[in-house]
Amino acid sequence: MTSFLRLPNFSRRRTAVGVAALGLVLSACSSVTDSLLKADIPDIIPPELTNNSEGSLGLANGALGTFRSITAGDESTWLFGGLLADEWSTSSTFPQNDETDQRHLLENNSQVTNMLYRLYRTRIRASEAITALNKFSPTRRALIGEMYFAKGFSEMQLAQDFCNGIPISSLVDGVPQAGESETGMQVFTRAVASYDSALVYADGTDTTSVRIARSARIGKARALLGLERYAEASATVAGIPTNFAYIHTFSLPTGANTIWGQGFSAARYVVGDSLEGNARNIFVKNALPFVTAADPRLPVTILTGNGQDGQTRVRRTPLYGQLTQVDVVNGIDARMVEAEAALAVNDLVKFFAIHNSLRASQPQLGTVKPAVLAPLVDPGTPEARLSLQFREKAFWTFSRGQRLGDLRRLVRQYKRNVTDVFPEGIHYKGGNYGVDVNLPIVTDERNNPSFLGCLDRKA
Repeated sequence: MTSFLRLPNFSRRRTAVGVAALGLVLSACSSVTDSLLKADIPDIIPPELTNNSEGSLGLANGALGTFRSITAGDESTWLFGGLLADEWSTSSTFPQNDETDQRHLLENNSQVTNMLYRLYRTRIRASEAITALNKFSPTRRALIGEMYFAKGFSEMQLAQDFCNGIPISSLVDGVPQAGESETGMQVFTRAVASYDSALVYADGTDTTSVRIARSARIGKARALLGLERYAEASATVAGIPTNFAYIHTFSLPTGANTIWGQGFSAARYVVGDSLEGNARNIFVKNALPFVTAADPRLPVTILTGNGQDGQTRVRRTPLYGQLTQVDVVNGIDARMVEAEAALAVNDLVKFFAIHNSLRASQPQLGTVKPAVLAPLVDPGTPEARLSLQFREKAFWTFSRGQRLGDLRRLVRQYKRNVTDVFPEGIHYKGGNYGVDVNLPIVTDERNNPSFLGCLDRKA
């Protein structure tokens, strides 16, 4: 953990000049000023200062801060995954955003680089905190469990969003150890193990332990879906209340909700739709009509003005405000796991009961409390029911980092063609959509001698 304490040189020079001018009368004040300005360690907090109970708590707090950066605390794969899928469209001046929306990602995409390393940092910092807490604060079991939850969540997001061939490095006694490339399935398995460790530690009956245990169970279930272990996933979330949520919060001193910042305030993203272009006359095959549907779970306003790029009509949602908390995992996620597992065994009574109960209950979504939704009608075929499941989930979980992983699962697990899942056709900024279905492990990672690039770019 590094804390910069550099003092500006001009302050020291100004103090010295002032003391010289005033002479001996203020010599005592000078000594006080010098002592206030002096820093024993002016640049960093060395590791040995964290080798105590207070230091272990500091490491945990730092890990939680980094954890927030991979959800809505920074421009994360929650946004870029939605851009590569169909949740968002680009209205940015950044070519990295445009190429992602167009499904033509370059390996040196600097935005993806930053997102990847925030995921890595979350995982490593959580691991450091786990080691320190076990050594110096072993009774803080729920907090250790929370560190394992953050670690598992970062691993799960890596597996959902990035190509096969994800290098998973580690620290051994503070020394970086380059990791070998792993498939998404291997990284999902890592996530399950981390969530299981969270459950071992968050084993108390106090409010905090219960909160962490429920969060880890939801995360584990989502990772199990990625491993096609549907029944186990459903059993893992059984009994979790629909109104439960593990949240990340925001404040003016520590930072705003970036989904609001990029998608509402800065207008670098506009809500995606099946009809693109300012005239809304460019049909995008496979894209959900997040705008056209006028679904009460995702209210959207189309403005007359253009976004950051000066050319794309703004379509924005008030789903999140500047300081609106975001659900990292919640009870709705648990219901979606149960519904997909019910569909996997053709339990249509349970499947529709879960969905229709949720549609009638008006759960809070960000700033939005949607109106009661009409019950779903059975579309009549297994393929149509599967599409219905993923459509419903898309509206319940908009921009919470799940859509790209779900599109990939439709290809990988449910054997649909990529051309029947991802956006296809003419892109409104020119050319056609490309073929990418995941985020690449970026060029900078080639500094790792064990990494030779993505194993493949398949879903």
